[in-house]
Amino acid sequence: MESSSPRVPFPLLQAPVESTYRACTMQYRFPSDDPRNATPLEIQWIDLYLKSVPSFKQRAESDTTVPDAPAKAEKFAQRYTSILEEFKKNPESHGGPPDCILLCSLRDIILRELGFKDIFKMLKDEENAKAMSLFEGVVRRNDEIEDNEKRAENLIRGILAGNIFDLGSAQLVEVFAKDGMSFLASFQNLLSRPWVIDDLDTFKDKWTKQSWEKAVIFVDNSGADIILGILPFARELLRRGTKVILAANDMPSINDVTYLELVEIINKLKDENGKLAGVDVSDLLVVNSGNDMPVIDLSRVSPELAYMANDADLVVLEGNGRGIETNLYAQMKCDSIKVGMVKHLEVAQFFGGRLYDCVFKFNEA
Repeated sequence: MESSSPRVPFPLLQAPVESTYRACTMQYRFPSDDPRNATPLEIQWIDLYLKSVPSFKQRAESDTTVPDAPAKAEKFAQRYTSILEEFKKNPESHGGPPDCILLCSLRDIILRELGFKDIFKMLKDEENAKAMSLFEGVVRRNDEIEDNEKRAENLIRGILAGNIFDLGSAQLVEVFAKDGMSFLASFQNLLSRPWVIDDLDTFKDKWTKQSWEKAVIFVDNSGADIILGILPFARELLRRGTKVILAANDMPSINDVTYLELVEIINKLKDENGKLAGVDVSDLLVVNSGNDMPVIDLSRVSPELAYMANDADLVVLEGNGRGIETNLYAQMKCDSIKVGMVKHLEVAQFFGGRLYDCVFKFNEA
């Protein structure tokens, strides 16, 4: 399942990558902190990951592709909980000190070692089917907006509304289990602007004056996120003459879409003429990002993505994990967008914003 190619730095990061790039927005500790004692922020984040253990265990228990799934799910819960508790006592254990990359990585490694390849597969398939049935209506509503700036804002709001389908958040798992999630309701209930980071007006101004040659979009979740949020935006870029690369995970992680799943989704959405709701997709590519987590370290991407992205003039990092928690401050050689919904109270507190607030950060080259 995993690509054997060595990982390389994403070529559009400002050089030198070693000194200008760090794949974590929030520092859990500083050089002055005692390496033997967990910092208050480390403990806060460790507790956040502890809260997610029951929902992951429940998903693993119901994975019919794994023999003895309930017993193995229990083993996962015990092992991951034990590691998290050990981090509190000794932050330098298990390859620490911990950050969001390490905490996510250890969780997925334990699941894979126990034989769980994709515990959210059934749910992803269900959500993809629901979202595909709504795709035509969503793009039709976008197409009916004649004003360029208003259409751009509608597309961005669609990305934010779709991004709420995220089962890495314990609070959203509860909401999803209780009521499901409606894309239209999420769209209508987005928090009012100004958002906690809000460069939308600057972006809309640029949108009306220029089209980009090539855009790389790092995508996030399955379901409404990719199908009703990102794909309408990518379709609009294609219609404006932009080549679009969609970079998706190599391997499953939580409910993130993989590159193979995304190829299948797009093929199903194409009309009888091979177009995406009437728009030619010959300039649309789906690429394996080389990533296997719900967060991403851009110093380690697949060589295929690095080669294809080398001459892009727009990079979009979408989602809580990629756009906010790891790469909000990543400096690019070209225009960049970091967009997503704040789904953890800890992130909201860090920014001084509200839970389910929106981030739209636009930086020109």
